[in-house]
Amino acid sequence: MTDSIKQKKQALLEEIDKLREEYQVELPKRIAEARSLGDLSENAEFDAARERQAFLKARIAQLSHLVSQYNDVASSHTDEKSVGFGSVVVVLELNSNTRIEYTIVHPIEVDPSEGKISLASPVGRALQNRTVGEEVVVTVPAGEKRFFIEKITSLHGNVFTA
Repeated sequence: MTDSIKQKKQALLEEIDKLREEYQVELPKRIAEARSLGDLSENAEFDAARERQAFLKARIAQLSHLVSQYNDVASSHTDEKSVGFGSVVVVLELNSNTRIEYTIVHPIEVDPSEGKISLASPVGRALQNRTVGEEVVVTVPAGEKRFFIEKITSLHGNVFTA
């Protein structure tokens, strides 16, 4: 994994740890205190603590799923000479003779204005598992685009050029 991917994964793991601490240590205390106040049917503190508990449980599950996706995607791409997760790809758009750089990122990181696309996008799907020197045709809402793959920088930083 690249350093930025490792950093993002580490940030997710740290957030999970922080939320688990609140979920497993702090919230049970708040719920116990709220219960001690008596009637639970009109106990705003108890209701708020239970709502927070449900939110934390869902958020921890969501973040854990993202971490597992990072692990799955990073380990599933074994041929670093081809386009996959973490690759930086320089293509020549043959219709306009324009060079474009794409970085293949996790879906949560997509930012087309910065050239960050996922493998689920039309361009990402078309580039997936392709190698330097290949020509790719992509159907996009504006029509067809033809790309020539000039350069791939792998997830591990190895560079392949035409």
